[in-house]
Amino acid sequence: MVRGRAISVGMVAFDGAQLLDLTGPLEVFNQANRLGAANYHLQIIGWRDLKVITSSGVQLVADILATDCAPVDLLMVSGADDLSQLPTDPSLREQLERLMRHSSRVASICTGAFILASAGLLDGRQATTHWKHADALAVRFPRVQVDPDAIFVRSGRFITSAGVTSGIDLALALVEEDHGPDLARDIARELVVFLRRPGGQSQFSIRQRTPVTTDMRLHKLMDVITNDPAETHTVESMASTVAMSSRHLRRLFHREIGTTPGGFISKTRLEAARMLLEQGLNVTQAATRAGFANDEALRRAFKGTYDTLPTTYQDRFRTTQAEPVD
Repeated sequence: MVRGRAISVGMVAFDGAQLLDLTGPLEVFNQANRLGAANYHLQIIGWRDLKVITSSGVQLVADILATDCAPVDLLMVSGADDLSQLPTDPSLREQLERLMRHSSRVASICTGAFILASAGLLDGRQATTHWKHADALAVRFPRVQVDPDAIFVRSGRFITSAGVTSGIDLALALVEEDHGPDLARDIARELVVFLRRPGGQSQFSIRQRTPVTTDMRLHKLMDVITNDPAETHTVESMASTVAMSSRHLRRLFHREIGTTPGGFISKTRLEAARMLLEQGLNVTQAATRAGFANDEALRRAFKGTYDTLPTTYQDRFRTTQAEPVD
């Protein structure tokens, strides 16, 4: 097999980096080398030390120190859930600019966007990061145009991706860009992942994205709703469950989690339907079990929230470049 032109890939690592931020994208490029004619030269770049202790406690040995590394074709920057672990060296911009001197693409995974933004490299650009940290990115770096829902965003030669596993999505898109959709599709099948993940970050857990409340009555109601979303949950019945007036229940929902009881129920039903679709149920079954009036109601809700249709969502192996037509 004749290999394509060599592409050097450097992944920046530091103590506290998330392990999957590092290994997920690199494994995609490794599979590209194994399954196709790709010729990616992979190396982990230790930011401060060759020994890197990841957030999980697993230790990695980097191939080379950042100070000793030659410029690479594709520079990737990992992230950390603990933002205090991210590099903030005075020489951050200088060091990154040296490493990316010959890079046609510079990418960040998860909160690696904070590193690029700290160096001023994302000023005036669109970017994304893990949904949990999107607000912080926007507040800390007001010159960055933050898209909190995107899986990855390209702005010039800079590509930022969302949380953790979205680094795999990004790497698959880069492989497709370099070698076409067939190889990217083969890799996705090999790794058992989406080639193009339908929807955005808003698809992930309504309970994870709901503001924390200390009101145990509201906790109880939310548990009741999420455990049986198809049940008829009226405001009156819910208010009776926690022994308060309907008016007070509405106020409590708005004050504690920023939505109405009906809004929370709708989001919960939509998430339940999404999970049922992932399990292989058809649209009619998912709609019924999640509490939607009919198939069309589910389709409208799905399209409005995830910007895709239920049947499209179930199609895991489409191109990374364009949303398929349902």
